Parts: sequence; structure tokens; C-alpha cells
Amino acid sequence: MSRFFLIVTLLSAALLALSVSAMNGGRVSIELAFIRFASPLGVALVVSFAVGLLAGLAWQVKWVAELLAERGRLRRALRLAESKARGQATSSP
Repeated sequence: MSRFFLIVTLLSAALLALSVSAMNGGRVSIELAFIRFASPLGVALVVSFAVGLLAGLAWQVKWVAELLAERGRLRRALRLAESKARGQATSSP
């Protein structure tokens, strides 16, 4: 069922991108650091949106990786504290 929704969502996004590209046919000049070129406005909009999505995804992946690393550090610290507490409990009369 979720695969069906994924396919429908991807097809809807592709149709939306195609319609945006078709409705914005004017050309714009794009200047990057070392390259200058002209592109249809619709294509430039769709590409910039896709690049933004990928940048956001990369940031989220980095954030989740940091959270997982912190969780591992906390889990190790908890195990160490528990072993110290057990050691003190057994050595006390």
C-alpha cells in the first residue's frame, strides 16, 4: 500500500514539474561561480527546487547521524555508571 502511495506521489511531482516547466517558458540567464548559461525559467525553478530538497535531505541525514552518535555515547556512559554502582553496592557491607 505504501509503495502505491510512493508511486502516485512521484508521478504527481513529475507532472507538477512538467507543468511548471511548460508554463514558464521564458529564458533566464544564470551565472554560477565560473559558468554562465541560459535556461528556460521552468527548468531553472524545478532544478533549484530539487537542489534545495537534496540539501535539506543531506542536512537531515547529518542531524540524524549526530543524534545516533550521541545516543551511543549516552548508552555507553549509562552502562559504565551502572557497573560502577553495582560494584559499589557489592563492596559495601
